[in-house]
Amino acid sequence: MRRWNRDFTLFFVARAAARLGDMMLPVALAAGLIRYGYGVGAVGGAMAAFSACFAGFVIFGGVIADRFDTRAVMVAADLTRVVTQSSVAVMFFAGHVVFWQICLVGAVNGLCAALFQPGIASTIPRIATDVQSANSVIRVAESMMGVAGPAFAGLLIGVTSVGGVFAVHAATYLTSALCLLGLRLRRGERPAKRTRFRADLVEGWREFRARGWVWGVILVWMVLMITTFGPLTPLVATEIITTHGDTAYGLINSIGGAGMAVGGLVAMRLRPRHPLRAGAIAMLGYGLLPAMVAVGAPIWLVGLGFAVTGGVQTFWSVMWATSIQTQIPGSILNRIHAYEVAGSLAMMPVGQALAGPAAGALGAEPVLLIGAVAAVAGMAALLLAPPVRDLGRADGPVREESTLVRG
Repeated sequence: MRRWNRDFTLFFVARAAARLGDMMLPVALAAGLIRYGYGVGAVGGAMAAFSACFAGFVIFGGVIADRFDTRAVMVAADLTRVVTQSSVAVMFFAGHVVFWQICLVGAVNGLCAALFQPGIASTIPRIATDVQSANSVIRVAESMMGVAGPAFAGLLIGVTSVGGVFAVHAATYLTSALCLLGLRLRRGERPAKRTRFRADLVEGWREFRARGWVWGVILVWMVLMITTFGPLTPLVATEIITTHGDTAYGLINSIGGAGMAVGGLVAMRLRPRHPLRAGAIAMLGYGLLPAMVAVGAPIWLVGLGFAVTGGVQTFWSVMWATSIQTQIPGSILNRIHAYEVAGSLAMMPVGQALAGPAAGALGAEPVLLIGAVAAVAGMAALLLAPPVRDLGRADGPVREESTLVRG
């Protein structure tokens, strides 16, 4: 980054800590529930409780973040999750694990995530003078935590217990909350007058629809969630584990994490005149992984596919996040970010749910090939769309007042 200042350092630590905890959670949840005899279906149900609440309420979280102090909303969400994860740790330490209670905690955590997520987009422009570099550094850190989190969770389970992982997870949210409290933020732009909640919601939708480059990308992403992103993880995992074993799958996932880190570093240095055009061109390589697995390529080539896929996905995410944060005024940024997050994720469960039946009807290999073709076609559609292709680079965020506020 051109300027790694105190506030960005605090935000970086907050995001890295939270990401580490979030990547530990699936391992702890699966190990804990299976150990108490609940089975794989229960693990999916507990995760679904989180996902459903997050996807269902993130739009409302965007309105709340725009109406009130964004940092206060984020801190409240973090502190609530300190309590919920601490309660789960107590359940496992005491040996009294009740499935509906785990699902209830997951639902509350989903609501907290829905309140927290929109604020990320509007916080970065208020703490960083170089928004693209800030996004790149955070993506690199998240990639590293994505590799370290599951391994750390496994180590903690071996040294302590499943309850120990949830206790550490609670501590990561506490770390995030304390770091956010220490930020000194440039005052964000607020609506000129307070309107009703429903009016704010409608205004956010109207502003979202008015930007063809935003809804055009989200529309393509919704299709890709069904055809490519959703089916990819379960089908690739099944194919690789069946053919090469668990160890090989874990290794190539680590290679994918390294690819993501490289993609973030490239995004830190490369500053194209048309960010989304460059990102879409890079994402043409996303279809490499499903194609490699579909044709039964050697495991080292599949690992290369993981690295390429991770790299181009991270590069795209930096170009996209930077465009959102530098092209949209702060007064509506949280709401538009919430709409794009909701749209991006809405079809993921559909794609995941359809992966099994589609593979049963057509075979896993044809489904993966369809996903590879769809990935290329989706990026071609973006490159043919003038609002996306021709969106120019902004030198910095849409500036608001420069007054610093604390607390």
